Amino acid sequence: MAGGGGVSPLGLAPPLWYHRDLSRAAAEELLARAGRDGSFLVRDSESVNGAYALCVLFQKHVHTYRVLPDEEGFLAVQTSQGVQPKRFKSLPELVLLYLQPSQGLVSTLLYPVDREESIPEDRDYSDGEDEKPPLPPRSASTSTTPTGSAPETPTDSAPAANGLSTISHEYLKGSYALDLQAVKQGASSLPHLNKTLVSSCKRLNGEVDKVLSGLEILSKVFDQQSAFMVSKMIQQSVNQGGDQELENLVTKLAILKDLLSSIEKKALKAVQDLSVSTLSSLPPLTRHSKTIPVQAFEVKLDVYLADLTKIGKSQKHSLSVDVEGGMLVVMKKMKDNQEDWNTFTHHKIRQLIKSQRVQNKLGIVFEKDKEKSQRKDFIFASAKKREAFCQLLQLMKNKHSNQDEPDMISIFIGTWNMGSVPSPKAVGSWLLCRGLGKTLDEMTVTIPHDLYVFGTQENSVCDREWVDSLRTALKEHTELDYKPIAVQTLWNIKIAVLVKPEHENRISHVGVSSVKTGIANTLGNKGAVGVSFMFNGTSFGFVNCHLTSGNEKIGRRNQNYLDILRLLSLGDKQLSSFDISLRFTHLFWLGDLNYRLDMDIQEILNYINRKEFDPLLKVDQLNLEREKNKVFLRFAEEEISYPPTYRYERGSRDTYVWQKQKATGMRTNVPSWCDRILWKSYPETHIVCNSYGCTDDVVTSDHSPVFGTFEVGVTSQFVSKKGLPKSSEQAYIEFENIEAIVKTASRTKFFIEFYSTCLEEFKKSYENDSQSSDNVNFLRVGWSNKQLTTLKPLLSEIEYLQDQHLLLTVKSLDGYESYGECVVALKSMIGSTAQQFHTYLSHRGEETGNIRGSMRVRVPAERMGTRERLYGNCVCLSVCVCLSLCLSVCLCLSVCLAKQDSAEGDPSTGKNNSYNNPAYYILEGVPNQSAATLSSELLPSPCSPPAVVGVVSGGGAGGTLNRPPPDFPPPPLPKGALEMADTPFSKPRPLYPDLAEVKIPAANSSPAFILGEDFRRGGPGGLDDQSCSVLQMAKTLSESEYPPPPHAPSAPPHLRGQGLGDACRTFPPRAPITESIAEDLPEEVRWSEGWLQRLGLDRYEEGLLHNGWDDLEFLSDITEEDLEEAGILDPAHKRILLESLRQQKQQK
Repeated sequence: MAGGGGVSPLGLAPPLWYHRDLSRAAAEELLARAGRDGSFLVRDSESVNGAYALCVLFQKHVHTYRVLPDEEGFLAVQTSQGVQPKRFKSLPELVLLYLQPSQGLVSTLLYPVDREESIPEDRDYSDGEDEKPPLPPRSASTSTTPTGSAPETPTDSAPAANGLSTISHEYLKGSYALDLQAVKQGASSLPHLNKTLVSSCKRLNGEVDKVLSGLEILSKVFDQQSAFMVSKMIQQSVNQGGDQELENLVTKLAILKDLLSSIEKKALKAVQDLSVSTLSSLPPLTRHSKTIPVQAFEVKLDVYLADLTKIGKSQKHSLSVDVEGGMLVVMKKMKDNQEDWNTFTHHKIRQLIKSQRVQNKLGIVFEKDKEKSQRKDFIFASAKKREAFCQLLQLMKNKHSNQDEPDMISIFIGTWNMGSVPSPKAVGSWLLCRGLGKTLDEMTVTIPHDLYVFGTQENSVCDREWVDSLRTALKEHTELDYKPIAVQTLWNIKIAVLVKPEHENRISHVGVSSVKTGIANTLGNKGAVGVSFMFNGTSFGFVNCHLTSGNEKIGRRNQNYLDILRLLSLGDKQLSSFDISLRFTHLFWLGDLNYRLDMDIQEILNYINRKEFDPLLKVDQLNLEREKNKVFLRFAEEEISYPPTYRYERGSRDTYVWQKQKATGMRTNVPSWCDRILWKSYPETHIVCNSYGCTDDVVTSDHSPVFGTFEVGVTSQFVSKKGLPKSSEQAYIEFENIEAIVKTASRTKFFIEFYSTCLEEFKKSYENDSQSSDNVNFLRVGWSNKQLTTLKPLLSEIEYLQDQHLLLTVKSLDGYESYGECVVALKSMIGSTAQQFHTYLSHRGEETGNIRGSMRVRVPAERMGTRERLYGNCVCLSVCVCLSLCLSVCLCLSVCLAKQDSAEGDPSTGKNNSYNNPAYYILEGVPNQSAATLSSELLPSPCSPPAVVGVVSGGGAGGTLNRPPPDFPPPPLPKGALEMADTPFSKPRPLYPDLAEVKIPAANSSPAFILGEDFRRGGPGGLDDQSCSVLQMAKTLSESEYPPPPHAPSAPPHLRGQGLGDACRTFPPRAPITESIAEDLPEEVRWSEGWLQRLGLDRYEEGLLHNGWDDLEFLSDITEEDLEEAGILDPAHKRILLESLRQQKQQK
């Protein structure tokens, strides 16, 4: 079979033109480098196991021929219908024929392109700790003798456990002749053989007696009939011997067999009979979980000018969350120690609105009566306190919900290289996310998570012992008995997934897999293990890996990642065309990735001592490789705010040990963030990382354990109340057109395959009906609506379709191989008019182009009703995450707009929005555009008109694009792109331009043009890399008519790796609106219009805003203590501010 591991099908020394599992893109690159017509190579087919692909270069285009095996094992080049194929016994024989002219190929095979021989790998053990790789742990499986090989004859020198081998040899050499002579003389037995067997079984006889004696008591209690026989045999064995001893042993073994097979059943029946008679007298058994005490949060009320006359002057409040009682108490502290409070039950809390500008600000929408709501904004002591409050509210709603299934779950993920040493018993800091970095608030740290995922490397503990220790530790801290749903091991790399008992039945389709990436991809000391499953209707994948060590082995680590991505067999088998990064709603990748820091050791230590991590993160190999799109394409990682987790001195966390004497010399292991957690989720799904850090008290290994917790939206197994749709009630997924730009030198035809869980089976389009290229390395292909099939979902309810995603793969007609895959969310496509989608294509972990099109999901009126989610109807007050990074040129922030101008809210904003539903979260502070992609009948009519934030990475226009290689020129921007740098759009432009107007640049054109300095994904850190992103070219082609607006904030550091989100639906932005500092305030009450500047104290603006003092009227009640909390410590400055506020108050 081609494409597998082990020995090549062409033998140990295959021809140099055979490249085995080389990717299609890499094959095209090698042929382009060869540059001569008739250059060729053979690789394994990506679409058919056991098949090959013959790739030929002719006139700068690569032509691919599939070589398929038939039922008899003969090989033949796939031909057109009606053409008789030529059959060959072997691949060299086939190639030999096509080296001759006029054999039907586009060109005679002239110049073989040899494979690049890999450099022999150095030993890759365990980061220098051991001279030899650790042995794989013992397993219960046994090795079998290869077919056709004779069993080995034991020799005298072979060890024998009980002397049987030696006794048997003695019999065969001497006593056998005596028995033979006795039989010749008429004997009916073999006395010498009997003696040999009795001697050999002497130990067995004694062991059976011990077992029978131990079972005698149980047999007397539960099986009195067998008890008599057991006692009798034990007494007989004391006196009997000689010839009867062997017969007696056989009898005892028979009795033991019967006793063991029957005693458990008889014991069970006896216990059941006993329990029936005593059951009524026993109290009912209940599972106790740890009671969560009432938690109180000190906050300040964020007051608008219009509300001051109603609520008085005090802004200090206390929010008390009673999880067990299902209530939230809002208490206002008044003068003379008086208090005023309101109590809200869990179903009265409609919505939480998180401000993005002020990270510790939270708006809460309460239900006042059936038709009215009320919003109040509170300022917490810190962003961590705000998140703790939100988590407690979520837990309260979950606890008192009438909903059968959860809409959101909490996941703990931990990774730890244990250093081949058993873990200490106390690992509570790891489980409770205590230590360094982004940690959970102490108020919520003991709340049990729904799922716990533990990935370990160099874990020498056996599987059962490891899982038992984890369950024991979890029970100690949560008082819950977590259930293991999957454990997978590859040598000392392990992953274990445990789930809350209440969720055990929600888990299905569990799968496990492993991939070896050690020396020659045959040793399991490096590699990955994975687990996948469905949680109700949401698919999850978890990968724990241990990659190649060594500062300089970046390329090897990158290849490890790509091998794991391609070979790990997890998830739905129908999605084999997609790598694992697209098979799951949420994929988490954790482990000892072993990427290091490229900096002098002394500089690293100096930065660590000063707790300055940003300079180190800029030279982190993983960050640099991600910026170049070499690994973890479009994965996300939370911002790192803790020191490097490797390489500590064992027994301490105060010292890094970065040198070790080896036989080959001194080895340096600089402190590095080797241990990481990354994730990748489908577009328009809900996922938030609440913590990401490491412990500081687990010191048995040279690595510190790393933890991360995530809040993840999940879907239920949807059951239609109306049954299967009739023809008049059928929903349809319809396409108007699709266009793709793929990186390829091929000029074949293409088709698209569509996959989704909402489809009964995958569907295919017809071949593309338009094709053009002005660049030999790129091809633009298009499909009109006539070439695209209409898709019919299994169910037509809008609630069901809003949770679904569509997977697309662009395949060639010549080899049926994928040239790129992507995923599109249906949620934004629902409506009566077509909506635009635009996303990137990737294949085998590499970016291969982009794709855009126009489609709609048409839902009949009968199926438009929304099912009641947890705590009432989920009304589209907001549309979650819609835009993300575009190439690092265009950043569109995802938001959900839900503003109310006063505390007396608009009743049309919806009722009882589920806190557990991701739509319950509102991210406030930036206008939103994706509501426009929903049909008007789905939105409350009074909602504000949507808008887009179109922005450019903040580098100014002074940067220049690093020049790419000659065969991959960047496209020129249209003339208007630079002219409009300082001019906003004067009039609306068409949403979807004529695709024919966008020209691919000629291959020899490489004009210089100016862009922001961060246009290249790596920014300044990527200037040494001469590769240019495919999407940078393809996306620029798509946006050549629509230059970005001039000014915008840059992306948050920890989200820069995500790149272009699939939900980046429309282009260009309809109205470039930038976020203002006072985004939550009405125009007339903004206070920062010169007041602090006039006083010469504008340096304190940020501190006042951070503490919630963003209203001039609101400031009138500020105290000296409040000023000090905002960072104003100078007594003179405090007096100036207080006097100014007093004068303004008197003037009013």
